[in-house]
Amino acid sequence: MAAGELREFRETGVIDAGRMRAVEENAVALGYPSLLMMESAGRAVADAVLASDPDRILILCGRGNNGGDGMVAARYLQHIGAVDVVYPECGSMTPSAAAQASLLRHCTAALHPVRCATDVKPLGRLFEEADVIVDAMLGTGASGAVREPLATLVAGANASPAPIVAVDIPTPGIRANRILSFHRPKVEGADVADIGIPLDAEIYTGPGDLLLVPARSPGAHKGAGGEVLVVGGGPYQGAPYIAAMGALRAGADIVRIASPAYIPMPDLIYERLEGKVITEEHLATILSLVDRTDVVVCGMGLGKESHDVVLAIAEAAERAVFDADALARPLPAAKRTIYTPHAGEFARMTGREPPADLAARARCVRGARTTGTVLLKGPVDVISDGARVRFNRTGTPAMTVGGTGDLLAGIAGALFCRLPAFEAAGIAAYVNGRAGMRAAEGRGCGMLATDMLDFIPEELFPV
Repeated sequence: MAAGELREFRETGVIDAGRMRAVEENAVALGYPSLLMMESAGRAVADAVLASDPDRILILCGRGNNGGDGMVAARYLQHIGAVDVVYPECGSMTPSAAAQASLLRHCTAALHPVRCATDVKPLGRLFEEADVIVDAMLGTGASGAVREPLATLVAGANASPAPIVAVDIPTPGIRANRILSFHRPKVEGADVADIGIPLDAEIYTGPGDLLLVPARSPGAHKGAGGEVLVVGGGPYQGAPYIAAMGALRAGADIVRIASPAYIPMPDLIYERLEGKVITEEHLATILSLVDRTDVVVCGMGLGKESHDVVLAIAEAAERAVFDADALARPLPAAKRTIYTPHAGEFARMTGREPPADLAARARCVRGARTTGTVLLKGPVDVISDGARVRFNRTGTPAMTVGGTGDLLAGIAGALFCRLPAFEAAGIAAYVNGRAGMRAAEGRGCGMLATDMLDFIPEELFPV
């Protein structure tokens, strides 16, 4: 389906820095280089500055990509009477910003490198005489207090009578008369310039989404990656174990299985449930485990006789992923929930068959009237929390083999330990599909779900 037919699912309004970085990285993966994005952004800044017909322009740059945007703008403004660019000489620039600084040395703009607050004082007349000041110092990369020499540059800009145009987001403490954001606003009240980011970079999952996964702290202790409880098995024995191994490979530190079926796997903690199926007699044991876990993954291999148990688990769980036999009415709902149905299970849980047309399918998932996030599996996965919609097109026809959906539920459970439901579901779909593609390269349609396990961490935690 052409991207234009999915335009209605593009998000609007303020976008946070993390999500914007993901979108930009997805655009790079689609073939839109970061330097070209910077070129488009800098040109938009130049156009905004030219609107006031200035004679003297002062551009304050940082060492990051925001500073690179300002340097591109300076290049497009070099025909103006006076363009001065002030930037910190200490510390290293990002590669893109360094490339723009190198190019700017061949232009007529005056460059003023500064190392400390003392270096800024002789530049006082630049602030006094400027018709426009461009703030390209920190942008979305800002965190904590502004350090020198940028703090003195902020003070100089604030004392100047010139209007200040902030690039993407104002440097903390600076007074901005106008904010020009790119693609989407980063703060309320910003003007927005379209810099040509493809629609697919935002509505489809991609490698940029992996940037949202929190990095493990060097001082992390056992359990920091989260604890997952998998409840399933009985009529079907292998499914919960595949899900559990998926959770481990996706970064969960501790994974327990509560099941009547026992398969010896030393990496998993087995919690024995006597009998052939899970019944209300097992609830006391299961609920005691729910209390100590971060995320419950429930339904794989469960059969049709355990739904009352599923509902009790949902009522007790803070976060849960429901799959397979758990997807029946009345629909279980934890405080925060991910559902991972295929088309038949979606019809069973909602009473609606998902349409074949992708846009109509997405509307159907978005309108499913659940209290959680739905990840509808298919040739193109559809993820929605009832407001937002994301698509995933990773995967291969070889993934029709049994167990790949169980693996997806386990991956989602592990990510749900550290991410909100919508983000966890989207990244899980992307990683599961990529792992399937990698496994199929060597085994084709003879691939097994367990063949995908080793590729999950390679995709999710690239070195």
